[in-house]
Amino acid sequence: MLLSPSSELKINPWILMGIFCFLVGPFALDFHMHYPDEIYYRDAAVKMMENGDYLTTYLGSGDLRFKKPILTYWAVLAGFKLFGVNAFASRIFFLLAGAATVGLTYKLSTILFEKKKIAGISALIMASNPVLILSASRSIPDVLLVLTMTISAIGFAGYLKYGNKAPKWSPWALYLGLALAFEVKGLPAAALGGIGILYLLINPWQRISWKKLLHLPSILISVFIGLFWFAAMWKIHGPTFLDNFLEDQVGIRVASRIALILKNGLLASLLLLVIFIPWIFFMIPNLKKSAQACWKENPQFIGFAILWGLAILGMGALTSKFYERYLLPVAPVLAVGIAWLLVEAKFESKRRELTAGSLVFYSLNLILLVAGVYLAFSGEMPWMQLSLLLLVLLYLGLLLFRGNKLPKVITFCMMSLFLGISLITRHISFPHQGQQFSQKIKTERKSEIGFLGNLHVGSKIRLVLYPETHLIDLSRTNWSVQFEQYDQVIVEDSYLDSIYNQSVNYSVRDSSVNWDSRTIPELLKNYGKPEFEGLLQEKGKKYYLLEKRNQ
Repeated sequence: MLLSPSSELKINPWILMGIFCFLVGPFALDFHMHYPDEIYYRDAAVKMMENGDYLTTYLGSGDLRFKKPILTYWAVLAGFKLFGVNAFASRIFFLLAGAATVGLTYKLSTILFEKKKIAGISALIMASNPVLILSASRSIPDVLLVLTMTISAIGFAGYLKYGNKAPKWSPWALYLGLALAFEVKGLPAAALGGIGILYLLINPWQRISWKKLLHLPSILISVFIGLFWFAAMWKIHGPTFLDNFLEDQVGIRVASRIALILKNGLLASLLLLVIFIPWIFFMIPNLKKSAQACWKENPQFIGFAILWGLAILGMGALTSKFYERYLLPVAPVLAVGIAWLLVEAKFESKRRELTAGSLVFYSLNLILLVAGVYLAFSGEMPWMQLSLLLLVLLYLGLLLFRGNKLPKVITFCMMSLFLGISLITRHISFPHQGQQFSQKIKTERKSEIGFLGNLHVGSKIRLVLYPETHLIDLSRTNWSVQFEQYDQVIVEDSYLDSIYNQSVNYSVRDSSVNWDSRTIPELLKNYGKPEFEGLLQEKGKKYYLLEKRNQ
């Protein structure tokens, strides 16, 4: 139970998944932080709603884009179909995928070890992983990739645990997980899957017969699922689609310079350690002894975890630009390995180290709470979020005072950090441009409005104006040719002078103003003061609604 007086650490994965959604949800389900790549999936889903074509993926300009497979687009589309076209709907299934990954990590551990203690610690480690939390807060492929790869890892675990007597569900989980992962991200999923299957065939501790792996029903269905969208796009759009896909998967992303490969490899290795802080610190004192004991008990899993870890580092090193989210697909497998080492090392007996780690993250939450209260008194008071964070900190403070369940304290503190961050970012982010223009653009019939400016801003406006208004992105290099086609255009302030130098047919009907990222410190300093509104008008980022004059 969550409020159980017992000092023993017991983790119910369903409760932990619910708490993950509860604490991360306020940060994730609105545009507190808008990740650039989200626009590709959100805009394409809106286009699917507009034209009824649920296979072809478009940009906000109407141009085709085939750089990623279909599953991420469908996750956004499913949210729109169920909850309407809005920020919540665009991200809800990604938040749920993050929570499900925590639960599947627990399941992966129970298959491998049949010990609830290891499974509970594995789930806590994964729930506190900052890359998982951030990925679950964005409508991009990475959290869906880790979810589907963890399904596949459960299939691998069945073979690693039981060998050639693996349960019947093992090939289904292995191949279906890989098929879904391929429909999320493409070649990285195939590479990890191929490496894992090769390991099952040749590892000396639990070698699997190729006949046991050649499970035709699951393979055939998985091949159909994995290749369905690719075959459909080839039939509809021909080889142009494949050229666009491979350019992103192989051409653009794969580095060729030795120095860049070394740099990315070192960065990936460092970040692979960072995303498991503070848990890796608790392993250090007895690492050699616990590692030897673990190796003796289950060398085949350790070999598998090391191989997948090295594989993801190698793939990260070969990218032209490395992002920490590229490490996420193997994080659940590594979380299980770390939890195993921690339990073997009896880390719960290290009260001083656990208390110190808990106090660090608890203090960060207190700082965010104070900052949130200060900003709330200067602006709007978010009672629900403040009350939730306060209740969580009171509960965790009680556990800290008693010295009970400190691993849970660390995980809950990590998750609630993002709740605290949302108390600050809400003042900076809202009302965003879409919310502002929704009050100003009223149409009695469906219409099209051109947009010239930052595409991330355009995507937010597009969501809010749909379905009455369709927002079309204009080319940044050739916008003057397209401009006169629209009776109304939303324009970023930096383009306004250029427009009036070329055309006198438009007048400013309305405008929006938001915090400019370059002036956030100055605006925060004056937040709540009488001069703030004037400063925001002077320093803020403006977008104008231009309307064509009657001729």
